[in-house]
Amino acid sequence: MVIRSLSLPKGSSLLSRLSSFVLLLSSLVFAEAPHVVPTIVDSVSHETTHFTQGLFFDGSDLIESTGQYGGSGLYRRTLEGKILDSARLAERYFGEGSVAVGEDIFYLTWKSKKAFIYNRKPFKAKGEFRIPTEGWGLTYWHDALLMSNGSDELLKIALGAFNVIGTIHVTDEGRPVPMLNELEVVGNTLYANIWQTALIAVIELPSGKVVKYLDFTAKAKDVKKRYPSADVLNGIAYDGKNLWVTGKNWPQIYKIKF
Repeated sequence: MVIRSLSLPKGSSLLSRLSSFVLLLSSLVFAEAPHVVPTIVDSVSHETTHFTQGLFFDGSDLIESTGQYGGSGLYRRTLEGKILDSARLAERYFGEGSVAVGEDIFYLTWKSKKAFIYNRKPFKAKGEFRIPTEGWGLTYWHDALLMSNGSDELLKIALGAFNVIGTIHVTDEGRPVPMLNELEVVGNTLYANIWQTALIAVIELPSGKVVKYLDFTAKAKDVKKRYPSADVLNGIAYDGKNLWVTGKNWPQIYKIKF
């Protein structure tokens, strides 16, 4: 049986108060595909002030986009934690996922139905475009942007015209898997955080079928116990060999194998 997640606003303080309860539910949510507990093989520091919305590697650098009104920004950093470049959104925007394609970085906003375009290096605002729904997570696959919006749908958005050219419905044994958030593509496999859980769905493309879940329930509970201000698991980056994961306001970014 699939247990639906609690529906709470993304910036809600109520979410923080209920996070421990949500973590207890994580191992029960979307229970058809197998759960795999990854092994943490390394970690680096992460700014606990960063409400992580997007995370990806650009060579040896990590690029992170963050959220919250008045606190949304784009950061280029080393694994050692040195900030090499940054850009901030205006206070009226709540930043979300991001991805680099060619010389550009695309950076979503949550409710404004707008995405921004930045020069990849150095960061410099160079444009914007409209998105049809809320923006949550963003990646790039088969010559199109792939965007999540909190539902079970992934929107395929063409570069240039930025129109929707297709959708992928994510399912587990035929059941919709909602609350898809931060995204990372490796070949034809999509890794997606499921908001309000400590799970990462491993999704086959283009079918949208979930083949398994990476289950971080125990690690998320430990982080929350030691750092009460930490929020949900969010942030997946691939360095060419391994995945790295973190969470909103988490103190570490973890290198994993599974």
